[in-house]
Amino acid sequence: MDIQKEISLLRKEIEEHNYNYYVCDAPTISDFEYDELMRKLISLEEQAPELITADSPTQRVGGKVLEGFETVRHEVPLESLTDVFSDEELALFYKKLEEQYGSIEYTVEPKVDGLSVSLIYEDGIFTTGATRGDGTVGENITENLRTVRSIPLRIPDAPPRLIVRGEGFMPKKVFEKLNEEREINGEALFANPRNAAAGSLRQLDSRIAAARKLDILVFNIQLASGVEFKTHAETLEYLRSKGFKVIPYKLCSTEHEILEEVARLGESREEFEYGIDGAVLKVNELALRSELGSTAKAPRWAVAYKYPPEKKESKVLDITVQVGRTGVLTPKAVIEPVRLAGTTVSNATLHNQDFIDQRDIRIGDTVVVQKAGEIIPEVISVVKEKRPDGTKPYHLPSFCPACGAPVYRDPDGAAVRCSGAECPAQLVRNIVHFASKNAMDIEGLGSSLAEALVDEKLVKVPSDIYYLDAQSVAKIERMGKKSSENLINAIENSKKNDLSRLLYAFGIRQVGQRAAKVLAEEFGSLDEIAAATEEQLVNIFDIGTITAKNLVNWFSNEQSKHMIKRLKDAGVNMERLKEKQKDSRFAGMTFVLTGTLEKYTRDEAAAIIESFGGKVSSSVSKKTSAVIAGSSAGSKLSRALELGIRVIDEEEFDKITAV
Repeated sequence: MDIQKEISLLRKEIEEHNYNYYVCDAPTISDFEYDELMRKLISLEEQAPELITADSPTQRVGGKVLEGFETVRHEVPLESLTDVFSDEELALFYKKLEEQYGSIEYTVEPKVDGLSVSLIYEDGIFTTGATRGDGTVGENITENLRTVRSIPLRIPDAPPRLIVRGEGFMPKKVFEKLNEEREINGEALFANPRNAAAGSLRQLDSRIAAARKLDILVFNIQLASGVEFKTHAETLEYLRSKGFKVIPYKLCSTEHEILEEVARLGESREEFEYGIDGAVLKVNELALRSELGSTAKAPRWAVAYKYPPEKKESKVLDITVQVGRTGVLTPKAVIEPVRLAGTTVSNATLHNQDFIDQRDIRIGDTVVVQKAGEIIPEVISVVKEKRPDGTKPYHLPSFCPACGAPVYRDPDGAAVRCSGAECPAQLVRNIVHFASKNAMDIEGLGSSLAEALVDEKLVKVPSDIYYLDAQSVAKIERMGKKSSENLINAIENSKKNDLSRLLYAFGIRQVGQRAAKVLAEEFGSLDEIAAATEEQLVNIFDIGTITAKNLVNWFSNEQSKHMIKRLKDAGVNMERLKEKQKDSRFAGMTFVLTGTLEKYTRDEAAAIIESFGGKVSSSVSKKTSAVIAGSSAGSKLSRALELGIRVIDEEEFDKITAV
């Protein structure tokens, strides 16, 4: 078969499967079969790169890193809605219209709590996607929106120009999984799905957006050249027929129908895969919409009914403490079950000791509870007049409830953490950090495999990694003989790493890569570092008082001593390795990296520059010695040319760094 025809047929088949899976939620093939089709398409496009087009399914995976977002002026403004907060305010809106125009039909839609975007199609091809911004000007996030698989890249029988408005969101299950992974990696958690979606769609690296599994619901046609519609519902059905994932809606004509549907949406919020914070009431007839027009801020033909956060009183029966994957102790109130936002709540977060102290929350108190961001139940206040006699202020324990190690308070925050190197609650996170690229660099040992190793009880403390065997690992789902052998080889190779990597892998608070290298160079062995006093450590350049105290405390902990002994017994190197000295050809020079390099990541290129005595800066100035420019270089390249600074491409970079 002709390769162009084969590519065309494959693209059509894959997009049909995308539609079935991401829009209809009714997949017709397995993930494995889908992956096989994608691999085949990628292979064919690699053979004929001239046939790659913007609407190919392979272009959804992300890969471009941008310097910044360009602005987009909206051809049709993306207006905001007037908010109402009660049935009475809502009634004022539709009764006022009906007094003037008689009986009116409306659509009632859920108000998705996400990021509003516009999608532009030229002759059926998705060309531009932008954020709402201020309604007149937004940011061009096309590359990120291409990764959203429910957005069709090509639509059939399309008008010459079509502009669609929708709400990008992160499904609740994806949000929960993302926060679990961020906790494992020691990253800050997203407060709610809306923040996560907005942050993901505004990433300069589209690969990050692609990994976040975002979704979208379209809810309006902004412009459709050459196509006429009479009602809003008609436009939504038109969009549905073109392969879009469309907002659910109900047609209502009476006050009873409107209020009933608004109430139903509010009561069933928990059943939606996405967060909603209200209901939107819209005039259905487009001619009437046009006649009503807009104010300077919002259309006169629609309002958003915002659901108030539901608050209930309950009683604190107990306070329990959970140890998170980063070692943070989080107190939770066990409360008498109460119905909130469609679910029964029996636990509420108390965040930290400061939160408890500020509100003086005690076991036995009557408290007011609500769902923060409609997701997480939390105690917002105490009903002091209902407090029983004999209650006592609550304090977090001094020892970790999961492993018994002493706890300590972050010097720069409210968190109280467990100090145990072998704490079971932190095990997955500690394994992932230990094996990460900048630590022991054990390829293949990421969060998914770490979870599996812990679940199968193959690893109970981090040092167990070095006592694994290929036969046991091969029994884990999706591993197999070859993958297991590769993992064991990677673990074996990591034993030869420099002391600085091991020290960083321990995850000691405030001991990053730089501090680990300084300590390894200063002391030469792990035993010498472990024996050092606070006074000795503080006298080392770049090691402060808090870092010194963290080091002494960590090495004096019995769990740390046990882990070090087992690592020694397994043959892990604990000495500083002598590095091959390179020349100082870049001494006194400052480089700036911009664009995408083919052979190196930015970190790898920066490491090469630093190995020759150079420095790397994030901004271009008169003091910049040279700018290394890859593909898609942006404003930094322009700035360098303005200042007459030397610009180096990747080929020249290879030449000047050749050893």
